[in-house]
Amino acid sequence: MAQNIMVQGTMSNVGKSILAAALCRIFHQDGYSVAPFKSQNMSLNSFVTADGGEMGRAQVVQAQAAGIAPDVRMNPILLKPTSDVGSQVIVRGKALGNMRAWEYFRRKRDFLPEVLEAYESLAAEYDIIVIEGAGSPAEINLRDNGIVNMGLAEAVDAPVLLVGDIDPGGVFAQLYGTVSLLRPQERARVKGLVINKFRGDPAILAPGVQMLEDLCKVPVAGLIPWMHLDIDDEDSLSHRLTGDNPPGLLDIAVIRLPRISNFTDFSPLADRAEVSLRYVDRVKKLGEPDLILLPGTKSTIADLKWLRESGLEAAILKFAARDVPILGICGGYQMLGREIRDPEGVEAAPGTALRGMGLLDLDTVFAADKVQSQRQGVFQDVSGMFSGLNGLAYQGYEIHMGRAGDHPALQCQGNVYGTWLHGLFDGPSIAETVLTALAARKGINLQDVQPVDREAYREQQFDLLADTVRKGMHMDLVYRILQRRA
Repeated sequence: MAQNIMVQGTMSNVGKSILAAALCRIFHQDGYSVAPFKSQNMSLNSFVTADGGEMGRAQVVQAQAAGIAPDVRMNPILLKPTSDVGSQVIVRGKALGNMRAWEYFRRKRDFLPEVLEAYESLAAEYDIIVIEGAGSPAEINLRDNGIVNMGLAEAVDAPVLLVGDIDPGGVFAQLYGTVSLLRPQERARVKGLVINKFRGDPAILAPGVQMLEDLCKVPVAGLIPWMHLDIDDEDSLSHRLTGDNPPGLLDIAVIRLPRISNFTDFSPLADRAEVSLRYVDRVKKLGEPDLILLPGTKSTIADLKWLRESGLEAAILKFAARDVPILGICGGYQMLGREIRDPEGVEAAPGTALRGMGLLDLDTVFAADKVQSQRQGVFQDVSGMFSGLNGLAYQGYEIHMGRAGDHPALQCQGNVYGTWLHGLFDGPSIAETVLTALAARKGINLQDVQPVDREAYREQQFDLLADTVRKGMHMDLVYRILQRRA
């Protein structure tokens, strides 16, 4: 069976996912076969594997860092929030249905056999399993039936690296407070502390590090510097959703829906120097964009109502009348159609019907079973300003409850476009073709824009991540922890 190590955090968004990806890459570089694992993930940013299973994006990124194909066993439980108090529950890649938070909390120990079966099958195939926790192990109201932090660590006998985020301040209190709230047997599993996102002179921090080690009786295994890397984020805390981008030649507005999902679809656009990609949640921030993107959402009906009530729908319709291009993906695509119906109560009350924006010839009907598949082909019959896409190969994946009959990979009507495909812009030359067309509309020549090899670029970023973490982490200690010698 594989050796294992677990990355837990003092709270959400301390960098557990990225550090786990870094360890996957480092172990892979050192010649080991390695797989990531997270028993339960809560995210609206998901992915569909080659065999049609749905899993969290973080474990996809970690698998890529490890040089292997994503597998739903790496994330046996995925929770996709549908409201503030409920989520769709996905087990081993397939949706079981929606559950209220209290119901899932009561039942989640029932899923432990599925979790352990997934883990053990991976452990039989790989040398090392890098496990990621969720939230904090010191959530003392939740730990008695926990399956994601110390409960899982005990079940699979994993040593723990505990990560704190120095950027918002209070990292010593984060780490010491977390360790102090753990039970003695849990505390014994913490073999190393990691201070993440450090900016400044390590010598100034050194006295505090020594005091922290004395207080916790645990060595500091790493002081990881702040990293400027381009690796897909997973959750809504991502800086991509809130950061202010410098002005670019092209201005692209993404409508920030309340239940936005798969916003990493737009990374290939955001990464271009020519582009300012902004997330917009009110009319006054919309400005005069060159392209409006309607993203995916876990709650299409509720988010379409929000779009209508916020005034953004009316604003988008005015832009469409001026021939400003609009592109909807998945839930955003459905919103652009004529009508959305929910006869079985998948998202709303049974029998709900809602008028769409009427910009595309599309009627959506929700069904209880989810479409989950990868798809590839060649663009055909694309009209309007993005007609240059014709003949280009595409590949992506579909995740949706809605049905609308047979439609092309990219449906268009004038300069309004819609697609079911997530990952649309990852294909060779697709982002460049779209940007060139947008620039031409403004009288700007971007004919010399070179296509980006997304896979080669991603590999470069993983290597840079691994190099940076190696420099900040005591890898000899990490290997001793992994080998149970520390």
